[in-house]
Amino acid sequence: MYAFAIDAADKPQLYRELHAAIDAITAGERDGVANMANAAALFWQFLPELNWAGFYRLIEGELVLGPFQGKAACIRIPLGQGVCGTAAAARATQIVADVHAFPGHIACDADSASELVVPIIREGVVIGVIDLDSPRHARFDAEDAAGMEAIAALLAGRV
Repeated sequence: MYAFAIDAADKPQLYRELHAAIDAITAGERDGVANMANAAALFWQFLPELNWAGFYRLIEGELVLGPFQGKAACIRIPLGQGVCGTAAAARATQIVADVHAFPGHIACDADSASELVVPIIREGVVIGVIDLDSPRHARFDAEDAAGMEAIAALLAGRV
């Protein structure tokens, strides 16, 4: 049984504690899907104001839905399309304050207002993305991006 108590006063500490929890729960586990599932559960449990948290895996040139928490989601996303496809194609984190203003946004959930997508890169190759959605505009900032980028780097060898 795992029991994590993450109650940080500020974002940097929150992400350090979340990183430590994900490190602990994925260390030694070789199954990438299991590791993504547990990471998504921890995102959902400890990151406030989310309405979707999970992964898309890059398979045969397109992003395919992976483990997540939230409403049913789009299953396949072409590279370069939507926030997830843009993050994967550009190999760069996307912080979107208003998804409805993002050119080519793919609306899997009409309640989503802002989004943070971080590519997972292993040995120079994008293997997937972490996707966080919020019903609040401008929910994500540079501190969220930095925290999730550190988690993506940790998970790159475990998913």
